[in-house]
Parts: sequence; C-alpha cells; structure tokens
Amino acid sequence: MGDRLPIAADPATAFHEPVLLNQVLDGLAVKPGAWMIDGTAGGGGHTEALLARSAPNGRVLGIDADPAAIRRISVRLADALAAQRLVLHQSEFARLEAVAAAYAFAPVDGVLLDLGVSSFQLQTPDRGFSFSQEGPLDMRFDPKQTPSAAEVVNEWPEQELAELFFRFGEEPQSRRIARYLVQHRPFATTTAMADAIENAVGGRRGARLHPATRIFQALRILVNQELQQIEAVLPQALRLLRPGGRLAVISFHSLEDRIVKRWMAEEARIYVADPTHRYGGYERQPTLRILTRKPVMAAADEVNRNPRSRSAKLRVAEKLPPNLV
Repeated sequence: MGDRLPIAADPATAFHEPVLLNQVLDGLAVKPGAWMIDGTAGGGGHTEALLARSAPNGRVLGIDADPAAIRRISVRLADALAAQRLVLHQSEFARLEAVAAAYAFAPVDGVLLDLGVSSFQLQTPDRGFSFSQEGPLDMRFDPKQTPSAAEVVNEWPEQELAELFFRFGEEPQSRRIARYLVQHRPFATTTAMADAIENAVGGRRGARLHPATRIFQALRILVNQELQQIEAVLPQALRLLRPGGRLAVISFHSLEDRIVKRWMAEEARIYVADPTHRYGGYERQPTLRILTRKPVMAAADEVNRNPRSRSAKLRVAEKLPPNLV
C-alpha cells in the first residue's frame, strides 16, 4: 500500500549533499592546519569539506559505525588517505576518546557529529532503514550488532513495543500499532511492516507523514542505542577539544536535539543547583560558550535541493579556557 520510492541503482555512487555544510564550516571556524574529528563520517561530504578548509596541512579523523561507509569514503578520499591527512576508523562514536587516543589525535580544534541515519543507508534497501523500499527489517548501523529491528518487532511483548514506539517515536497511537503488529507478526521486510502499520491506523488520511515514520524511527534508535551514544559522546568531545575548539552537532528529531541542547546549557552555566538544597546554587567553572542560542536550520533553497535538511538543527559551542570565572 502507498507509493514506493524508486530504488537507487548504486547508492555508493549516488549524489550526496551534506546537510548545512557552509553553516557547519563557519560554526567550526575551520582554518588551515586545523585538526578535526568527524564522528559520523557517513557519505564523506562533511569530511571532504573539512579537509579542503583545513588544507594544506590540516588533518581529519573520520569515524563511522557503518563499515560500508568507511569503505565508501576510503575510495572517495583516497588521495587524502595516501597523504596521511585523513585517518578513518570503523567504530560507534561513543568510543570517541579511545579511537582518538589510538591515533594520538588530540587535542583537536573541532568535532562534528551529524546524528541519525545517512542518505546512503536510506537509499540502500538491504539495510532495512527505509519503509519506502523493500528490504530486510534490519536497521543496524553495524551489521555485527544485535538485535535487529526484526528481532524486536517479532519477539518483544506488546506492552514493551507500545512503550518503545511512544518513548522513542513519540507516536500517539503506539498502543494500537503495537497490538496490530503483535496480532499479525512475524514481519520479514520493511514494506510488509509499513503496510501493517498503515492498516493499524486506518490508512494515511491525508497525513503529511507516513504512519510508519515514527515507528521506524523508534526501532532505529533502539537497535543502534542512538540516544545513549549521544549522551556518552558529548563529554568525550569536550575533553578532546583544545581551549577555543568548537563542537558542532546536527540533530534530526526532538529527542536528539533535546539531549544536545540540555547538555550544552548545563556546561555553559555558571550557577548550578546545590545538591544539599540549602543554598539555592553555587558558582562553578563553565566549560562551554554556546554560539547558537537558537539552532541553525536550512534555508528554503537547501530544503528544496535536499528535503532531508528540512528537519536538521545545528548547535555549536566553543570550549572555554580554564579559570575563566
């Protein structure tokens, strides 16, 4: 049921426009000779731009949990690898400090985190990220990790599925959808489950979003432990930055953005609540200066070229030197 998007002939060679590219480069204030970390290298677009802006002798450490992404960037940026200006490593970004230490890549001038699923993953049916193209119900960034989305949908109890869809997908009809899926499982493909979700809610009824959108989001977040990864990586990125270095984070939905916004706000605060609740607060050393009081979003022309950028939000902060207060 519903329209399916055409399958790209070869996602590895498909055009990929990195989201908010100029805003990221300006926010990170990339200069010649800079050492940068791209913690979510993905299609390599941001990585390539960081290399160009930091030329002739800047260096970039590119990390991605998806081994296919690392292989793709190795081909795309082979010259930079050969010149030892680019280092690539396959890992979840929650291990950022350990990876940087392995390559003696610290301190750095900037860290970029472009959260969520990449265009290439969405365009590759056998990865199972998109309900618009038929593929196995997988959704894992790293194929070696467990569980897959199919294991969750086909094995979890109804109540746990409903809670998952509500918590990570913010789906108002989570209970109804969970009940229908449990009654009609097992599901092996993305399109079969998407059709079931559409049936569960009685069709699209003119909705802008496909009924499966939030459910697929919830499953992807769970399978890849995305929110826990974000919470783990932010303090690591801060520790890796030199004073004056900058952190840029692009998020694509409210759960991600909320974590980033709150963490940056907490690190930028001079006063925090007193744990004993006796004094109302105490002075502390702020570690960050927030450079984007409101998130930077894509302009209309970028959204027209790249619809994925519509929901992107960029937040940037600068590491403060010690003893500022």
